[in-house]
Amino acid sequence: MRNAGLALATASLALAAGVTAQGGPQLTPVAQFAHQVTGVAVTADGRRFVNFPRWTDDAPVSVAEVAQDGSLRPYPDARWNGWRNARANELGVADHFVCVQSIVPDGHGHLWVVDAGAPGNEKILLGAPKLVRIDLATNRVGKVIPVPEDVALQGTYLNDIRISPDGRTGYNTDSGTRGAIIVVDLESGHSFRALDGHPSTQVDKSVTVTLDGRPLRRPDGRQPAFAADGIAISPDSATLYWQALTGKTLYAIPTALLRDGVSEKRRAGGVRTVATTGVADGLWMSRAGVLYVTSPTDYSIKRVAGDGTQTVLTDRRLRWPDTFSEGPDGRMYVTASHIQDTMWFTPGAPPSIRTELFSFAPGR
Repeated sequence: MRNAGLALATASLALAAGVTAQGGPQLTPVAQFAHQVTGVAVTADGRRFVNFPRWTDDAPVSVAEVAQDGSLRPYPDARWNGWRNARANELGVADHFVCVQSIVPDGHGHLWVVDAGAPGNEKILLGAPKLVRIDLATNRVGKVIPVPEDVALQGTYLNDIRISPDGRTGYNTDSGTRGAIIVVDLESGHSFRALDGHPSTQVDKSVTVTLDGRPLRRPDGRQPAFAADGIAISPDSATLYWQALTGKTLYAIPTALLRDGVSEKRRAGGVRTVATTGVADGLWMSRAGVLYVTSPTDYSIKRVAGDGTQTVLTDRRLRWPDTFSEGPDGRMYVTASHIQDTMWFTPGAPPSIRTELFSFAPGR
């Protein structure tokens, strides 16, 4: 299936390396894609994967492995990637990728795929929301966990996910109409909504998303309105962090309060404010204990410092820095999903847009 991948991605080696002031980290191009990328995952042995949600086009691949030359191979195979909007009435949604938003390795030999099941970030297709576990050794699907209708509500958008270090629990943000943290027992498949409707998981209505000094709005006047989105977990699994994309505040809670059976009142009492960040999409807690934050409105990567943030690098090629992953050598990877360049916000833009994967070495 390598040829199909070649049509989707080309090596981006012709791009000049980004330069950061004061000799800080430089942005290095890894690959360029012909469709909108969101998620990235790098495994313990250095394999790299990306995913393409069906937001403004009918992407021909949902999950792919990125080769050293930047080309793509549908992963785990062409059949799982065979679903299309144009064939929605012909293909089942339970055993195909429908609208993949994120991917993450669990450190136990698996790649987990989050299928929001809502093409266009709109209506959920019945039975489509799911978590899919792929065995990295065999490149085969080993488990599918459907997310039921009372958890993935109509209006839900399953966004990013973090897996507990023991591989037993998944924490998935719902960035849709009513934000929440969806907690999934990865062994039994049981899931439930936590902090459902809590202020920390909702859109902050005081925030206006701006780019280059102007509000980012659709032709009908709507701005981006995404609830709980970026998520990170501490290396000891004791603390979960998250924030709404349309927000400015990073929150945290002890993961002990996200166990099944804990009351929502008790959970709400355990939420704490960590930092003021600004509009942010992706979060990542590195193995070194650095909490990275993407900053789409100023083309930047930042890190949490005290009750605020410090800029790690700024590069205008980071058109909507979206999602992080960390390589085995500590190198950070980040996608640029170009949300502002889609037809949602740029009238006349084509359905398919070019996007990129970059990397940078963390500062000392």
